[in-house]
Amino acid sequence: MTERRMQIGEVAERTGLSLRTIRHYEEVGLVTPSARSKGGFRLYTEVDVERLMVIRRMKPLDFSLEEMRDLLEITDRLAVTDDGPAGEERERLRERLDAYREVADARCETLRARLLAAEDFAATLRRKLDPAT
Repeated sequence: MTERRMQIGEVAERTGLSLRTIRHYEEVGLVTPSARSKGGFRLYTEVDVERLMVIRRMKPLDFSLEEMRDLLEITDRLAVTDDGPAGEERERLRERLDAYREVADARCETLRARLLAAEDFAATLRRKLDPAT
């Protein structure tokens, strides 16, 4: 059974990313289409879509393109089943991945605090508009 391939428009729709953004991620080496059609159109698989979703989820946490690239290289290396990393190399990769998890957790906590402050501000404005409440 051959894997389903999608053109960039469908991938953009599924990921919520623009065509331009997907092309940019290809240009900077974060994602590569799995194939090209005879006409030269980019063709993506579910694995490619999942990779783009990882990138999309890193964006609001202010990860740089270099950090995204590094994290994707780590996860790619850990996902290799044949001739994949073993022993100390695998442990080092897992430690680096855990460091990214810690950074992501900390950034999420910062965003939660900012959201609470923003909601409090919005509530203050609502009270000023409607002093009866």
